[in-house]
Amino acid sequence: MGVIDAFILREGTDYGPQEYTLEEKRQRVLDSLARGDAEIHFHPENEHIDILMVR
Repeated sequence: MGVIDAFILREGTDYGPQEYTLEEKRQRVLDSLARGDAEIHFHPENEHIDILMVR
């Protein structure tokens, strides 16, 4: 969950007007990854892993 938690807790991440628990946010990201709406990207130049929304 490290990559997902880093994505969720990143400064500026906004989930809209509704509040979600950390577990709900994790599940939303996992669902987005499973649907193909998000992808995990590795940037070799700085060895950074990120989740990008693609749709």
